[in-house]
Amino acid sequence: MGTKNPQSITRGRDGGAFAFISKGWREARDSASADLSLMRARADRELGHLIASASALAGPGRAPVAPFAELDFVRKRIQPKITELRKQCSSTVLEGWPPKAGASLRVDLSGLTAIRNAIVADGHGGGEWLRVAPWKWGKGRTEWDVVTFIRSGLKESELATTIRSGLKEFERRSLSNEMFGGFRGRSEFLEKLKLSLKLLNKDSREPKQEVPPLDLMEILAYLVWQSGPFLDQLGVRRDQCEKLVAKLYSKQDGRLIYPSLSADSSLTGNENTTDDLDLRIARVLESTGYHTEEGFWKDPTKLRISDNRRHVAVFTTASLPWMTGTAINPLFRAAYLARSTMQKVTLVVPWLCKSDQQLVYPNNITFSSPEEQETYIRDWLQERLGFEANFKISFYPGKFSEERRSIIPIGDTSQFISSKEADIAILEEPEHLNWYHHGKRWTDKFNHVIGVVHTNYLEYIKREKNGALQAFLVKHINNWVTRAYCHKVLRLSGATQDLPRSIICNVHGVNPKFLNVGEKVAADMERGQKAFSKGAYFLGKMVWAKGYKELIDLLSEHKNYLVGFKLDVYGNGEDSQAVQDAARKLDLSINFFKGKDHAHDSLHGYKVFINPSISDVLCTATAEALAMGKFVVCPDHPSNEFFKSFPNCLTYKAPEEFVAKVKEAMASEPQPLTPEQRYSLSWEAATKRFMEYSELDKVLKERNGHCGQGVKRNGVRKIPLLPKFSDIVDGGLAFAHYCLTGNEILRLATGAIPGTRDYDKQQCMDLNLLPPQNQHPVYGL
Repeated sequence: MGTKNPQSITRGRDGGAFAFISKGWREARDSASADLSLMRARADRELGHLIASASALAGPGRAPVAPFAELDFVRKRIQPKITELRKQCSSTVLEGWPPKAGASLRVDLSGLTAIRNAIVADGHGGGEWLRVAPWKWGKGRTEWDVVTFIRSGLKESELATTIRSGLKEFERRSLSNEMFGGFRGRSEFLEKLKLSLKLLNKDSREPKQEVPPLDLMEILAYLVWQSGPFLDQLGVRRDQCEKLVAKLYSKQDGRLIYPSLSADSSLTGNENTTDDLDLRIARVLESTGYHTEEGFWKDPTKLRISDNRRHVAVFTTASLPWMTGTAINPLFRAAYLARSTMQKVTLVVPWLCKSDQQLVYPNNITFSSPEEQETYIRDWLQERLGFEANFKISFYPGKFSEERRSIIPIGDTSQFISSKEADIAILEEPEHLNWYHHGKRWTDKFNHVIGVVHTNYLEYIKREKNGALQAFLVKHINNWVTRAYCHKVLRLSGATQDLPRSIICNVHGVNPKFLNVGEKVAADMERGQKAFSKGAYFLGKMVWAKGYKELIDLLSEHKNYLVGFKLDVYGNGEDSQAVQDAARKLDLSINFFKGKDHAHDSLHGYKVFINPSISDVLCTATAEALAMGKFVVCPDHPSNEFFKSFPNCLTYKAPEEFVAKVKEAMASEPQPLTPEQRYSLSWEAATKRFMEYSELDKVLKERNGHCGQGVKRNGVRKIPLLPKFSDIVDGGLAFAHYCLTGNEILRLATGAIPGTRDYDKQQCMDLNLLPPQNQHPVYGL
């Protein structure tokens, strides 16, 4: 209109008039476009109702027709009607524009009646019928879904093949024809139909057939494919690697786990040979009885960490009811880490068979199932916490070594955390967990691996026969495994071995129950009441290496200077009888009692806790005694460095000073703890120190994403052009350790328990595990 002769419009008028007319034209054009869109949507809805009505009119007695003949019918009979209808709509709008005042736009859709009559008159229907029906999705939006049903008795597998063939033809024609011009969003329609076909095929798998073993060329092709990152380091491009895989591997009938879907790349989108090879491997694995937590059709949503929370797995070497530091402290660590909303926490503890439980757990406590032991652990923890501990507990098989007096993990401990949750690992006693570890490298499976050293193993080993030589070997083995499997190592005190990537920090706290006792004691002292009614005591596992040798020596050497001094000792252990015999032989004033929980009410009345041990790394009982407001007499040793800042901690540098410190403690009253001192002993402060010194706080702030099996946070593993030399060395150490721990003779020669490389039948039954032969299948035999 105005654009045909702009000069006639602007002649004799100012620029404002031209702008006003242009604005009016744009508004009219936009309004017309909106009306056309509404009319097209209405036409599409009417077409859907027409086809649905035609399917309902189709009788069951009609003769079967060829699959997807309805599409040909639509193309030949319906398409011309649609084209004519569109021309009519377009001419109506353009010729009648602009509308007269008071008039409303109307579109003659009577042509749709002709389409309905054509469908009914043709009489398509019968045994195999594809019914297209509209369904609502969102507000006022119409989408298309495909509902199939069978009246001719076809097998579901044949139906899937038929639908796939028809869909392929439909997809090809819809690209070139105008018959579905209104479905330019066809990608959504096809994606929905593909999903329906996948579900249909999944529910109607054909009976399992014998799967041929992998041949040499397939194994080579898979090896080349998996070696892609390594070949990339050598300068082999990715496209060259894929071409080599394609040459080595050739598809054959019956080799794919889902042949009805993977045969057509337009349905699955997997056009690469590597995808078919992956399915081939998956089918062989399935035939061996092997199973994995992740499906072969991986859902991308399952690879993301849910609700933007990270996963932390805490592995330890002991579990309640064994009252040892490596059972209690990791339990509290898991509980306090789980209080944060930034991460989900799983505690992984050893499971022992009945015979080992009788050797380890006190008071003849045994469990018939992991669920029963988990209930015991949670009840014990709940009694001591002031909040609900929201974390998971998982079990791995272990075996008790009477010679080493510790639990040795069996098999690959890392496999008890699924790849979807393999994010951050905390290894309590990393050297102990990895002495005989034969499985995945921790730093490959997890994003960040933190080791916490609890025990001074070198000090214990030196006390044994040929202790110096054994300590030398164990020292280098500890260096080996911690370097190969940890990103960061925390040492509780300077009493531990200096390890690679290690830093000294006390990351342990005390049970809140002990702090409550200390507050009560302070309140009694402020009111002038007597808080303590008993003298001195010692508590610990009764083995010589836990300070009993030093205690017997000190008391026997200075008993003439400690006249009237009596000591109560609480503990159970392998050396109980020997320790008691030595005390009676030396006529020492020691009263022996069975071991008790340090939080027991009968122990609250003692004023002085004596701990002469120099084998501890950071004695938990010492921290608990300080938290209860007691005096502590202990040697000036690196293991007690953290406690020296407390006024109630009395340290001695020589045996002669021991007597003076004991007399001082017995003759005076301890000072009440300040709020700052109580907080430094709490698990809140310990967790804060742990987050800082392990750099876990920085890791948790990184971008969320799946982190299993070496996949980094952004979904793509960043491979540098040249690897660091230290990374090459660490990888070589891990590979050498894997090879050595796989040899049973070498394992036995270094002190391993026979049969601990793989778990046995009883452990498989207890933990619902697959037999070892299914965990490590051999193909082609």
